[in-house]
Amino acid sequence: MQVVWRTFVALLAIFPLISASQDANQLLLKDFHPFSIYNVPKTNISAAKFRLIDMHSHDYVASESEIQNWIRNMDSANIQETMILSYRSGRAFDSVVEKYSKYKDRFLVWCGFDYTGIGSPGWIDRAVSELVRCHAKGAIGVGELGDKGLGEVYSKPTPGYGVHVDDPRLRPLFRKCAELHMPVSIHVAEDEWMYLEPDSLNDGLMNSAIWHVNMKDKGRLNHQELINTLENVVRQNPSTIFIACHLANCCADLSILGSLLDKYPNLYADIAARYGEIAPIPRFVKSFFEKYSDRLVYGTDMGISNVMYRMTFRILESNDEHFYEGRYLYYHWPLYGLGLSESTLKKIYRDNALRILRQ
Repeated sequence: MQVVWRTFVALLAIFPLISASQDANQLLLKDFHPFSIYNVPKTNISAAKFRLIDMHSHDYVASESEIQNWIRNMDSANIQETMILSYRSGRAFDSVVEKYSKYKDRFLVWCGFDYTGIGSPGWIDRAVSELVRCHAKGAIGVGELGDKGLGEVYSKPTPGYGVHVDDPRLRPLFRKCAELHMPVSIHVAEDEWMYLEPDSLNDGLMNSAIWHVNMKDKGRLNHQELINTLENVVRQNPSTIFIACHLANCCADLSILGSLLDKYPNLYADIAARYGEIAPIPRFVKSFFEKYSDRLVYGTDMGISNVMYRMTFRILESNDEHFYEGRYLYYHWPLYGLGLSESTLKKIYRDNALRILRQ
């Protein structure tokens, strides 16, 4: 009884708006924050089973003390290295490199492409030269390139609006990436429910209402068109290693990603920030992960906290059933552990990343 009471008090602290006398007929879905009623095993995994490499993170911290805190959290979680996907070039990139310069054994910085002046005479030569400069400065990869339909809008300082990853003008940049042994991390599209109307029929409503993709935007490519751009650039650049972020945003139909992995040996995928999407279908996802265990890499993309790291380990390593994680995952559905085999975990946590980084 004391355990139940402590759980109830803890939930009140997380969700202070919950009332003990709610009217179910007036309850809004956005206020639906259940906790599991089932008395089943609950696994607390504080550290990954194998020393791992986080292939998808960002420049989340601003000070030396915050970097030190991040490193402590990485040590506690058994994380050896973290990739900082800066999507920056020029001085903005240099500032990120400088910030982490004391910790080159823990943080590896990736740069972006420079779209400044794209279309003007001599642009591609300048862009390639900037890529080479960033590599000499310390960039070990390129990313995260990001196109949700309107083009490479992630890039800083100059977004590449209207520039999709299969744009012929970018081919010299991808060829140079191959020459410099720089893998390229690409985010295309979003998951399917973000394209559907945020209504009572949408299985991903709680996320689609927040992250809804407005297909009324002029010139925006749809999900399949963006997947086509990914396939095009991977096919056209067989010597360049590509990493499709977030399982190529095909969580609702992993056969799409599977087909691409079957065709293109230079394509990998990270699992970052899609734990809430894969955990509701554990048996199917486990089978997929085991089949493509040589092509998937671990990533987070959700900050630096210990709670976040532990949540990812619980989903990947445990066989826990019917649990919720409202602090980082905003769906209304329950989650399940995948219970991946040790051989698959080792590949996803570390081996595949080392193969990419040491190509």
